[in-house]
Amino acid sequence: MKKKTFLVTGGAGFIGSHICKLLVQLNYKVIIFDNNFRSNTKNLSSITDKIIYIRGDIRDQNDLKKAFKFKIDSVMHLAYINGTINFYKKPILVLDVALKGLINIIDTSIKFKVKNMYLASSSEVYQTPSKIPTDEKEMLKIPDVFNPRYTYGGGKIISELIGVNYGKKYFKKLIIFRPHNVYGPNMGNEHVVPELINKFKNIKNNKIKIQGSGNEIRSFIYIDDFIKGIEILIKKGKHLNIYNIGTDKRTTIKQLVLVLANIFDKKVRIVKTKLRLGGTKKRLPDIKKIKSLGFKPKISLYEGLKKIIKNN
Repeated sequence: MKKKTFLVTGGAGFIGSHICKLLVQLNYKVIIFDNNFRSNTKNLSSITDKIIYIRGDIRDQNDLKKAFKFKIDSVMHLAYINGTINFYKKPILVLDVALKGLINIIDTSIKFKVKNMYLASSSEVYQTPSKIPTDEKEMLKIPDVFNPRYTYGGGKIISELIGVNYGKKYFKKLIIFRPHNVYGPNMGNEHVVPELINKFKNIKNNKIKIQGSGNEIRSFIYIDDFIKGIEILIKKGKHLNIYNIGTDKRTTIKQLVLVLANIFDKKVRIVKTKLRLGGTKKRLPDIKKIKSLGFKPKISLYEGLKKIIKNN
């Protein structure tokens, strides 16, 4: 029986490379399309002989068509500009990749009769949610079009609008997933977990500086648990449905610092600074929907952080 083929855009990134490893384990033929903007091909070292890697810009349809010369059954669209600093410093690039990239992948998928599409969205679409935990029916919002931070969340909202409406007409299965604070080894340095770990490694006078009051709420999910969520969506996810993927264990930034202090065996004094304008104060998903499909995160924050520190 011929293997089914998955195209993964952004497949060399932190999340993308783990999804590609999963797809190889599930016996799919895997085509990766990436321009290496924030990726690292070392992430794929264990499967280089089992994947086809195509370097290109998602905004260039001619580049993208190189991947579709293979008969693609399903697309996992992850290509995007991530990293909070990029939202503030490169907002036009964030929007450019979000909009042109999505239109190109949708148009090319339709042209080549791809049946299944999985779109990566983000918890950023909720911005400041009206309720915690937050389910998938929460209103999506952009509080201030003049704040460049919202280019990321705004681009994801547009992705969902396009995905759902085109999905109704052109795809057998269109699924949107919203990751919540995924962390793990080799995720880059532009996120709160690696930033804090680096601060602990270079700590002076037992002081750890954080943004905000420390009472900001997050939900951290270790990459292995997140990937199990993706596997469930591939096997059991329903057409035209949206799923939060995260953990329902709430953690404040202060608690995160204290867990790291325990692991590093350090006594610390937290130095609070002003939260960046648009920074999210509360983020905690309601995961009942994906739990109903059998999803159950298992790795605690303490265990996950220890794995990162051991591997770095």
